[in-house]
Amino acid sequence: MPRRPNTDQRRAQIVAAALEVIGRLGYEKATVQAIAKEAGLAPGLIHYHFSNKQEILVSLVGSIAEYARTRFEQILGGTLDADERLHAYLKARLALGAGASPSMVAAWVVIGAEAIRQPEVRKIYQRAIAAELDVLDGLIADCLVKRKRDTRQVRPLSAALVAMMAGAFQLSSAAAKVMPVGYAAQAAIDFAMAGIKAAPRLS
Repeated sequence: MPRRPNTDQRRAQIVAAALEVIGRLGYEKATVQAIAKEAGLAPGLIHYHFSNKQEILVSLVGSIAEYARTRFEQILGGTLDADERLHAYLKARLALGAGASPSMVAAWVVIGAEAIRQPEVRKIYQRAIAAELDVLDGLIADCLVKRKRDTRQVRPLSAALVAMMAGAFQLSSAAAKVMPVGYAAQAAIDFAMAGIKAAPRLS
């Protein structure tokens, strides 16, 4: 039986509240009561829609991934050029301006920190990172194929970009006042293109 539309809306409301609370208080202090208060709902309604906080977290990770995908498509604007697609993806993840969400970034940093401490959070986080690596692999491979260059170093370059993103997110949450404004997206693009151009040509 399909979920009723109002149930979907209520779940989205709860996940949005969890995003704010987790970003502000951390995962451990983001109790069901705190999430309910942020959402303007009774705690019993939270338990009706989610069996536990971990289930909320799974939905939150999905929501963050959907946000990133939507922003990517908006920045992309339908272009098919391989370089522009990679640039659009990195801008979607790192650029300031329209669609940027400090709350999403803060929540993601908290989730990453909790992944170190909690095995159940680690599994969710690792799945999300694996999915991002796969997307970047495809984008980078297209740029290499366009230039007739060897694609065997795709995964290390994707991994380095994911690491750059994680560092940029951490610094934007913890040291924004000492970091240059808006540096991250262009730095990631420059790094990616340098790696792509350095790949050996196919003989």
